[in-house]
Amino acid sequence: MLQVTKRTAIPLSEIELSAVRSQGAGGQNVNKVATAIHLRFDIPASSLSPLYKERLLNLGDSRITKEGIVIIKAQQHRTQEQNKIDALNRLKALIKSVTITPKKRKPTKPSNSAQKKRLDSKTKRGQIKSLRGNVRD
Repeated sequence: MLQVTKRTAIPLSEIELSAVRSQGAGGQNVNKVATAIHLRFDIPASSLSPLYKERLLNLGDSRITKEGIVIIKAQQHRTQEQNKIDALNRLKALIKSVTITPKKRKPTKPSNSAQKKRLDSKTKRGQIKSLRGNVRD
């Protein structure tokens, strides 16, 4: 089980992990050993709550395909086990970002004195600017 929050957990059977060869420099080892991890997580077929599924699908994240599959490639570390942990942590962070509900904004209104100060400063500034004009006889 991948524990995302106290109430939200994902069974590891829903997460598909596959080892692939890493990109970039690294000598002969890179050509022989599959240390990078490809993580695939199908959002619509998962056991997440419908609210979290909808929020995940509405995210503008490039790691989420049009079909609703999260694809994460972890290849930062030298060992397969560390890359596996890294990929799972990145999936956990992605899902955790959706579980936090944003606070509702309470509409506020500036006080009467603040409005009066603002209008007075605008009037004063306008008078200063009007003095910069051409002099009339």
